[in-house]
Amino acid sequence: MAAKEEIASARKRMEKAIEDFRKELTTIRTGRASISLLDHIQVDYYGVPTPVNQVAQLAAPEGTLITVQPYDVSLVGPIEKSIRASDLGLNPSNDGRLIRIPIPPLTEERRKTLAKHIHKVLEDHRTAVRNVRRDANDHLKKLLKDKAIAEDDEKRALDEMQKLTDSHIHQLEEIAKKKEQEIMTV
Repeated sequence: MAAKEEIASARKRMEKAIEDFRKELTTIRTGRASISLLDHIQVDYYGVPTPVNQVAQLAAPEGTLITVQPYDVSLVGPIEKSIRASDLGLNPSNDGRLIRIPIPPLTEERRKTLAKHIHKVLEDHRTAVRNVRRDANDHLKKLLKDKAIAEDDEKRALDEMQKLTDSHIHQLEEIAKKKEQEIMTV
């Protein structure tokens, strides 16, 4: 029973790694306007770094434009500055109340840079899944040493853990492949 609980716990942690990977990929721009591009942008709000989506209303009224309407007009400047300082390569403009962010088409060089970034993020998440496997395997070996599970159960659980790891890494690679195709498509 302890081995099954360990596998279930590892599965849950691996699923979280996949979910985090999906969330991370939504912040990579593909040439279309998406408000999730601004998820990682922080604005200094009265001395506290705050996500831009908590201090402004975000919208994508058309495929090549994002609008940001701060709840507090005094934040127009800091929000615009934060967007410029980000690594998104965006050039916002404002009219005093509303910030408009045109989404330029991706250049070939930028597409390749984004593809490399996807591979880096993919490798980080593969490592996270492998670390979950390592922790679970160590725990299973400790259970065997403490005689909480039999040798056969440990062997079966280690095999199942490897299959689980392979499955989750394959899922990560499929998600990355789809995102890369989306970016490289002109």
